[in-house]
Amino acid sequence: MHIALYKPDIPQNTAAIIRLGACLNLKIHIIEPCGFNLHDTRFKRVVLDYLGLSKITRYEDYNKFLSKNKRKRIVLMTTKAKKHYHKFNFKKNDILLFGRESAGVPENLHKTIKHKVKVPMNKKTRSLNVAMSVAIISSEALRQNNLLK
Repeated sequence: MHIALYKPDIPQNTAAIIRLGACLNLKIHIIEPCGFNLHDTRFKRVVLDYLGLSKITRYEDYNKFLSKNKRKRIVLMTTKAKKHYHKFNFKKNDILLFGRESAGVPENLHKTIKHKVKVPMNKKTRSLNVAMSVAIISSEALRQNNLLK
């Protein structure tokens, strides 16, 4: 199972996702540029020694990410989706794409991705923390594919 972060903004969230990836055996894809330096002390404080246990691939932009992952299905996690994540059938090699904390993914990219899901939430709220969303949705995708160990 794969997690892709589109131009992440917040080092603590990215570090928490990398740590989650190490614990759940998820492959992490970081689509740059990031809104922070990957050598940031806040990033290192959260990621601890899990960086060495993680499978991370970095891409200089979204086009490079797409060209290296042509055969994988991309599933966008977005508050704009109509389908709830627990009603979606995830596949083993799906790439679960999460947008920037500050802005999601650009509209043109949003339009090109066929599969979109969301976490149902209280209508009075805007969104969950991206690391929380990754944990919730990746756990369901792993469960559906019997990949939890």
